[in-house]
Amino acid sequence: MRGRRVQPRPLQRCSEEAGSATVVAVGVIAGTVLVTAAVLAGCVVLVGHQRSIAAADASALAAADVASGLLPGEPCAAAGRVARAGGATLSRCELEGGVASVEVTVAVGPLPLAARSRAGPPEGGLGSPP
Repeated sequence: MRGRRVQPRPLQRCSEEAGSATVVAVGVIAGTVLVTAAVLAGCVVLVGHQRSIAAADASALAAADVASGLLPGEPCAAAGRVARAGGATLSRCELEGGVASVEVTVAVGPLPLAARSRAGPPEGGLGSPP
C-alpha cells in the first residue's frame, strides 16, 4: 500500500489587516475601562455632594433649635457636633434673628465639597397646629 504523496502548500502572504482585531479589541477594552472609571468617579463626587447637603441641613436645624430654646447649649457648637456626626466640617455658622446659616465641607479624596443651609424657628412656635 502506497501512501499519498503530500504536496506542500504554497506559503500564503498575510494581508496588512491580519492581527488588527487584537488591536481593536484592546482599544475597546481600554475605552470601556476609562468610561467606567469616569462614571465611578462621578458617582463618588455625587454621593459626597449629597452628604455635604444633608450635613448642612442637619447642622442648620440643630443650630436653629438651640437658638430658639428648644435645646440647651450654644447654637454653633451644636451645629459643629451635628456636622462632625455627618462626616463634615463646619466652615461657617452665623445667627441672625433666630435664623441659623451654616456652611459645611465634606472631603472626597482631595476634593472639598461645600454646602450651605439656613434654618429658623418653626412658624407658629411650639404647640401650634400644623
